[in-house]
Amino acid sequence: MNDEEPRMEEEDFWQPLVDVVISVVREDADASKRVFDLEERTARFGEAVIRFLKPIERNSLTNRLIDQLVGASTSVGANYCEADDAVSKKDFKHRIGTCRKESRESKHFLRMIAAAAPEKRLEARELWREAHELNLIFSTIFKNTRT
Repeated sequence: MNDEEPRMEEEDFWQPLVDVVISVVREDADASKRVFDLEERTARFGEAVIRFLKPIERNSLTNRLIDQLVGASTSVGANYCEADDAVSKKDFKHRIGTCRKESRESKHFLRMIAAAAPEKRLEARELWREAHELNLIFSTIFKNTRT
């Protein structure tokens, strides 16, 4: 990066280039409705990431990124299920903390996939937004959980 080029913040990087709405995460008839059931929402997120990654050519650059993104994005839902079945408040907070970490990691690897496969950037951006929303939700739950 040269001195003349302004540094882009993470949020700016993911602002849409064009006004395109890609409904890859919310598949109901009315895509504007949010899914408030976190178990369902996190499952849909993991499924959407899997569908997003399938057509990407696997090579020495993308192999690790794909594996990491599948692991992180599907772990969000798995850890939420564990949190939902927690045996104590401490256990619940720990699992929600893991959901928060995995959603943040998903954001990171979605950004890396967008760099490795620029043709998937618009789809990655939509999934990144969902990972960001999930991260905010889990951060709020984590902060509001007393142990």
